[in-house]
Amino acid sequence: MPVEDEMTINERRKYLKRMRERYWGSDRKRRGEMLSEMEAVTGLHRKSLVRLIRGATLERKLRRRVRGRSYGPEVEDAIRVVWESLDYVCAERMTPALVPIARHLERFGELVLTADLETQLARISRSTVQRLMGKLSQYSPRLPRRGPERANRLTRTIPMGRLPWETSEPGHFEVDLVHHCGAVAAGEYVHTLQMVDVATGWSERVAVLGRNQQAMKAGFRRILKRLPFPILQLHPDNGSEFFNDHMIRFWGEHIVGLKLSRSRPYRKNDNRIVEQKNDTLVRAYLGYDRMDTAAQCEALNTLYDQMWTYYNLFQPVLHLVGKAVVDGRLKRRWDRASSPYDRVLDSGVLGSRQQAQLAKRYSQTNPRRLRRQIYQKLEQMWEHPDHQANNRQLVGALAS
Repeated sequence: MPVEDEMTINERRKYLKRMRERYWGSDRKRRGEMLSEMEAVTGLHRKSLVRLIRGATLERKLRRRVRGRSYGPEVEDAIRVVWESLDYVCAERMTPALVPIARHLERFGELVLTADLETQLARISRSTVQRLMGKLSQYSPRLPRRGPERANRLTRTIPMGRLPWETSEPGHFEVDLVHHCGAVAAGEYVHTLQMVDVATGWSERVAVLGRNQQAMKAGFRRILKRLPFPILQLHPDNGSEFFNDHMIRFWGEHIVGLKLSRSRPYRKNDNRIVEQKNDTLVRAYLGYDRMDTAAQCEALNTLYDQMWTYYNLFQPVLHLVGKAVVDGRLKRRWDRASSPYDRVLDSGVLGSRQQAQLAKRYSQTNPRRLRRQIYQKLEQMWEHPDHQANNRQLVGALAS
């Protein structure tokens, strides 16, 4: 019997309660047949069934001895510090990173890591980490998360579809543009150009003022300057800001051997990875307010520079490794959570110079302090005097 079809203890007891009355009301031959049937249904041994049927009660007995705690307050405190440092990721993503991040934080004096504590963090299970997360009652200061473009003639020669989840070679990027226009998409305003690598989860974000060719070229140049490995493929949607003569020529001049593809119209799931990051790494921080000044654009790029280090070097991500249909339902399997930095290192795509630069940045960065700096920078951005004033003036002008 498949594991998912096995009866639970409570289900077995309920079933045996129903069968016991019929069992004692039957003759010897019929009882033997009923025992065979109960053995097939419950998976219990025949003698176990006889003992249960003859017992005074089928109610489950309370545990006489309560098991003691396996992990003390020092483990809870270490998990709290690591969890905060990684911005409250899920247990599946955090458990594999507990020991390396704890060692890293110890170097900055964020926690004291003894040999016994390190041993406990190495053996703790994901389910125990998840239970401890529930006990910590930690409030994450998230900002509220709130929520097309027409094809042109250039896109007719660009293949449509989605990047395969089995992609293992770094360099295949999903690309999207997030609008920060507020309630009205009028005038020139700030956009976030975001790229996410399918194989490693490496993400790039840059703010651009407007979406004309100069702004888009400046955004891609900024990304190309700091991206530690080459771009092999770009997979945006069908927006004209991506597919125009100027951008096609720019990509051909600056990215050797680039392959272009695009998502199908009105199929957001074709860019499912970057769409997810639009929510967690852009909208969760910035919401849907309008940003339309050069000062705001520059401040946002400063914030994205900090997020580049934090999310690429420290935050573990999961990668899909298998799909299977079980009993009519799609089951997905994920690999062991690992940071994009570790995945890029394992791929062997980095040169010695890029590898040394990233290793130096990793060793010199305190992720907990960096996270605090990111949120402080975010608060400073909303205090900018032009922000709310520009938003109110534009809405009022259009209303009149």
